Amino acid sequence: MVAAARKHALSDAERSTAPVAEGARAARPAAPDAEAFAAEIGPRSDRRGARERRGPLRPERLLSPRARLNGLGPARAFRIADGCIVGALATLFCAAAQPGGLLAAPVGAVLPYLIGAVLVIWSLDAAGAYRFGAHEPLSAHLLRTGAAFLAPVAVLAIGGGLFGLSRTNALHGLICIGVPFAAIYLAHVWWWMTVRRWRADGRLTPNIVVVGATKNAERLIQGLLQTREAHVLGVFDDRLDRAPGAIHGVPVLGDTQALISHRITPYVDRIVVTVPPAAQGRVRQIIERLRVLPNDISLFLDFDGESQGAAALSRLANAPLAQLSGAPRNETRAFWKRGQDLVVGSLALLAALPVMAAVALAIRLDSKGPILFRQRRHGFNNEEIVVWKFRSMRTDDAEAAGARQVSVGDERVTRVGRFIRRTSLDELPQLLNVLQGEMSLVGPRPHPIGMKTGETESARLVAEYAHRHRLKPGMTGWAAIHGSRGPVDTPESVRRRVALDVEYIDRQSFWLDLYILVMTIPCLIGDRANVR
Repeated sequence: MVAAARKHALSDAERSTAPVAEGARAARPAAPDAEAFAAEIGPRSDRRGARERRGPLRPERLLSPRARLNGLGPARAFRIADGCIVGALATLFCAAAQPGGLLAAPVGAVLPYLIGAVLVIWSLDAAGAYRFGAHEPLSAHLLRTGAAFLAPVAVLAIGGGLFGLSRTNALHGLICIGVPFAAIYLAHVWWWMTVRRWRADGRLTPNIVVVGATKNAERLIQGLLQTREAHVLGVFDDRLDRAPGAIHGVPVLGDTQALISHRITPYVDRIVVTVPPAAQGRVRQIIERLRVLPNDISLFLDFDGESQGAAALSRLANAPLAQLSGAPRNETRAFWKRGQDLVVGSLALLAALPVMAAVALAIRLDSKGPILFRQRRHGFNNEEIVVWKFRSMRTDDAEAAGARQVSVGDERVTRVGRFIRRTSLDELPQLLNVLQGEMSLVGPRPHPIGMKTGETESARLVAEYAHRHRLKPGMTGWAAIHGSRGPVDTPESVRRRVALDVEYIDRQSFWLDLYILVMTIPCLIGDRANVR
């Protein structure tokens, strides 16, 4: 615990320059705690004072956007689970009612069970049984769920004569209704409790920061204090001489330049500019300054009325917000991309295990030091992640911070290292990063933090450099199959890499990812020019 507290207390400068030998046991970057952040806005006196300084809308523990859930994913999972429950029970009861078995049953005997199962699932969805409102009590949710279940049952009961139902099978009919009803009820009690726990943990609540200590900021924060639909981590304003110390308890943490380098920025889902749109010059200046960040940037529009304002806040503070910057959000596309990573990544890891064992043995026999190498790199939304690789350099000459890139004939690379780098076998352990959700199979390659091109930090060569972090980094990508592999040792190569990465982010789809995966192996085999 002491070591963890010390790590959280490190300044940005200390964290970026601390040396880590290649192969050393680098700790996984953890989400900074609330007290560590409270230290940035005043002297720490006690825990209660720290809580007061962080404000009423900052959670105890910050989660990165990657670790947070969107409501669409859980709702889809719950809907599928309910469908499996109802479908399995309908199949079981239908089979039990047929003397000759389910396969020998006539269509007329199977039809009521099939129609009933479909109607129940449709009714649950239509009644909003998967919305799970933030302030909805369990009793109200179960009442809606019960009504949604019983409505199609009533329709089937009224039309029972059409399906040949009679009093002789009334008991069977009650069982067919009662058991699924109880199963769905118990399932939704569990769903409701799960969603409530996720909300308490911050996994379903977005983190935002406000730019502009204005009347709009006061209105937004005041509304969120009532709804708790979003966490407000802090307020930033370029006119600090005019800004108060806090707005409704939410602290003012600095100007926009402070926001760009602030420790909370990787944990922010959305930056909300609350400067009135009428001040076009000031808004334009703020947006241009913040475009270097990968975070979503939105403009808070003036409300036309109180009712519209309340409705907007109930939608997680996403409206009335005009999207100004950030990657286009498509939750369905993200769902399929994650599914692709899990399925293909798991199969690839199983297939690669013998090769990985052989590489590990070769590394052990070739040179002293650990088999695996872990390095801090940029992940989604500028989050720091630890990336796994097979060690390809000597431990005494390694420069694990990644500032110095590999060059032709680099003396740090071992004999085995040259082979596994040339064939990209050193990247295979990153399948673990993919399965953990820190990386994707396809995406911009993760660059080491503080990586330099020549004597200049690579991130300073392209204004849109951080835009490549609007998706999770990948093991391969659009840039890789177009020849932009290995080190970026000139300003032109950095600009080309960033341009290709941003192009991929704009075009990303399930089929494009599949195409990139298929093209990766022939591109690797035919690539003899790039240093790796």
